[in-house]
Amino acid sequence: MNRNTINSLAHTSRVFKKTLLVSAVLTALSATNLHAQESDAAEADDGGVEVIMVTASKRLTGLQETPIAVTVVGAETIEQTKVLDIGDLQTLVPTLRVTPLQRSTNTNFSIRGFGNGGNNTGIEPSVGIFIDGVYRSRAAAQIGDLPRLEQIEVLSGPQSTLFGKNASAGVISVRTAAPTNDFEGKIEAGIGNYNMRLLKGYITNGITDDLAFSVSAGLNTRDGFTKSIVPGIDELNDRDRFNLRGQLLYEPSEDVTVRFIADYSEIDEVCCTVAAAIEGPGTAAIRAAGGQALDANNRFGYQSALNTAPINNVEDSGVSAHVDVDFDGFSFTSITAFRTNDSYSGKGNTGNDIDYTTLDILRNKTSTEIETFTQEFRLTSTGDNDFAWMLGAFIFSEEVDFGEDLTFGDDIRSYFDILTGGTLLPTVESFYDFAEPGDFFRAGPVVNTEFNQQNDAYSIFANFDYKITDDLVATLGISYTNDEKEVIIDQVSNNDLHASFDYDTELTVFGVPAVDAFTGAFIGQGMPPAVAAATAAGTIGALKGLQFIPAFVNLPNSVEENESSDSKTTWSARLAYKLNRNINFFATAATGFKATSWNLTRDSRPFPNDLAALTTAGLSQPNQTVGTRFAEPEDAKVFELGMKTSWSAGAFNITLFDQTIKGFQSSTFVGTGFVLSNAGKQSTTGIEFDSVYRATDNIKLTLAGTLLDPIYDSFVGGSGWDEVNQEAIVQDLSGLKPSNISERSFTAGISYDFDLDNGMFGYVRTDYLYESEARLVYNIPASLTHSTSTFNASAGLNFENGVNLQLWVRNLTNDETLLSGFPAPIQSGSFNAYPSAPRTFGASVSYAFF
Repeated sequence: MNRNTINSLAHTSRVFKKTLLVSAVLTALSATNLHAQESDAAEADDGGVEVIMVTASKRLTGLQETPIAVTVVGAETIEQTKVLDIGDLQTLVPTLRVTPLQRSTNTNFSIRGFGNGGNNTGIEPSVGIFIDGVYRSRAAAQIGDLPRLEQIEVLSGPQSTLFGKNASAGVISVRTAAPTNDFEGKIEAGIGNYNMRLLKGYITNGITDDLAFSVSAGLNTRDGFTKSIVPGIDELNDRDRFNLRGQLLYEPSEDVTVRFIADYSEIDEVCCTVAAAIEGPGTAAIRAAGGQALDANNRFGYQSALNTAPINNVEDSGVSAHVDVDFDGFSFTSITAFRTNDSYSGKGNTGNDIDYTTLDILRNKTSTEIETFTQEFRLTSTGDNDFAWMLGAFIFSEEVDFGEDLTFGDDIRSYFDILTGGTLLPTVESFYDFAEPGDFFRAGPVVNTEFNQQNDAYSIFANFDYKITDDLVATLGISYTNDEKEVIIDQVSNNDLHASFDYDTELTVFGVPAVDAFTGAFIGQGMPPAVAAATAAGTIGALKGLQFIPAFVNLPNSVEENESSDSKTTWSARLAYKLNRNINFFATAATGFKATSWNLTRDSRPFPNDLAALTTAGLSQPNQTVGTRFAEPEDAKVFELGMKTSWSAGAFNITLFDQTIKGFQSSTFVGTGFVLSNAGKQSTTGIEFDSVYRATDNIKLTLAGTLLDPIYDSFVGGSGWDEVNQEAIVQDLSGLKPSNISERSFTAGISYDFDLDNGMFGYVRTDYLYESEARLVYNIPASLTHSTSTFNASAGLNFENGVNLQLWVRNLTNDETLLSGFPAPIQSGSFNAYPSAPRTFGASVSYAFF
């Protein structure tokens, strides 16, 4: 019996045990009439059952009748819990994980443990983000204070058939409210700890009988919660965000609706807090060189040792036009959008500190400019027919310009002198023909890399629903996607340690090959010839080991392709069965696809199998290193069994799933750069459920959870850590659990609504998030883990005159956890991590008028 078979049997056994446990729980829950989600978009049918309308199938359908695993968070919940951006959603949706990274622009979304695309501009997320039907391709465009909302839908599993490009792990769909002809508005002001200031509002009204408008704006500021131990450096993790959004709704007839949206947002922040997690030899060298490193025993001291403020600037804007036209028997939909996203780090200073110590060792600047055009067309059948259909096409065109400057700081030479014993660098400089004293690790700009990526894609899709009986509906969807990318990478370096020479043959000491000259010098010092030769080789090897910025081969060139062209047909098949008016079942099989992702970092390297051809063509650099230029496409597949129940007091939804992604695109930071590679196969079998129970007219209980059994079925050549020898290694991760995925995640909440005799009414609620322990990353020690157990709470009071008062607190228990981790840059054996935010709280007052 081979390892894959054994893993599969063990996998099945674990899931079977979990299924038995959860089934027993669910039987009990069903008996108490639990309910899934609430939403302001809900209404009641004739039996008093709450009906929540969703657009997960790109039709407006009832949640309980929609055969898709979807979690809905309504506007009321978002308002009451003070969710300010998409990152806060994970406190309400246990299947969703949002992980902050190096900058305000780097955020990683995952659903059911699948997700990527954080720190590498070339990797588009596996979780697709849509706001009012418009696809947002990068995390920088997804994080911002949410606009005036109707609801947010989180779709689990591959959604490529209807949502096309880059929805291989799921979709987050945000719907905002359209303008109305009735005059109404709201203004809100809030304060909180860390000098938080919140101001936002909107107004909507009719201009004519068929034209309405709305304008909304928001300002969200806060001081940082991390203090710097370096004088004159700003606090970190502040908030400074602004957004403006305008809409026009034109309805010239009952059959035609045109909605125009224009939006602009800014982020200008100092981000992000990095804590010392483990001290290694690199930390000792920092202190020996006169620097300060953070105490790894005080990971949640919220201190910073950066010697420059990590400035982050984002400007995101766009316009869109959504047209709906009803014809006899079908409707036509067109969504056209053009968006720009410009983000910068280190702008306005000498670069952001990326060594995370008080020494001035490494700094960098980045600039990213993205222009995106999207166009979607849909024809959708209307009416209550046994056969329903949808035909559509999606066009995507995007240009990404990304630049990065890496600079050696003023203290880099003294740091490397400590690492090398203080004699290696001056000795080599005194001997080598090309070098002058102090040349190696000279302060100043060292590497500039410019990237350009042009991405053009289209997809054609169709979806068909057929009523086999009044209670049994079959759905078949199919989509064809074509994705083409062209990449240009140009790097300029003045780093002596990877200049165009070979250390063994081309480096000379007064015209003599270096190794021979060193051997002769050491013999002259009295060493035996054999020892002298070994010492000389060791000296050359030590110098080679300092090359953490290897030579670079630009793209395009005559050997390597700088283009990728991928096409794929994906499909989905569903059966939905209505047992009675309260209980629905569904079964799903679906596939997903994400195209090739290019390694748009300075660590883009030729593949090993291209090295011989590069050498023959004269393009290979001395001391040439190899790696990856791109990661192959992802292919996803899921099988689901689900049940949705609804009752007058509530409902209960559950989905059992088996989901896999072949070729999962993994990007791992290894201390000096990123390794982009494909995992052979990653799979997760699990259960997700959500519920609400109306215990009384005033008390509502919520419970949701996700149980996962994730595994790398195959991942040869992953980045790992040798716990015995305490060093980074290339490791076969096959059979191991993927990192930073909690096997058990739960959210629970209780809210109490009350009415007062004088016409006032209000609420009190608390919400709880639990995530089981998970290893952060495989290329850092196993002792660094993530787990969560935290409460949020809020209370509000509404007056008859439209005034509302609200109190809220996030992370009430001040739960401390590490969100993600990485090897400390060029500090062997040391590791850093991103700590969770401390307790925040505030109060707000708002006035609604109409």
